[in-house]
Amino acid sequence: MTAQFLARPALRAGGLDAEHIGDAALIVSELVTNATRHGGSCRLCLHVSETQVTVEVYDGSPGRPDVRPLTTWSESGRGLAMVRCLAQRLDIARVAGGGNRVRAVLAL
Repeated sequence: MTAQFLARPALRAGGLDAEHIGDAALIVSELVTNATRHGGSCRLCLHVSETQVTVEVYDGSPGRPDVRPLTTWSESGRGLAMVRCLAQRLDIARVAGGGNRVRAVLAL
């Protein structure tokens, strides 16, 4: 859904290319997977401007997401590290009433 949304002609004219769309889709996939795995549900918001795509995912998890140290033998835990590498900025904040907001900003 993310790739289809971002591939609309009006957005492509603004500087979004296939690489940016792929990166944004991967970021959404990782953040939504984490939110549903650890928080049970999530809410996704995409904001597109001429200079960036902002992905915000809200979850209901009581714990705070964190980038784990990478190890050779880890079978999971690499998602936020990948997002951090792809995004210009990654912010994690607690939300009033419980849960978290994870925001990744992808520069165009």
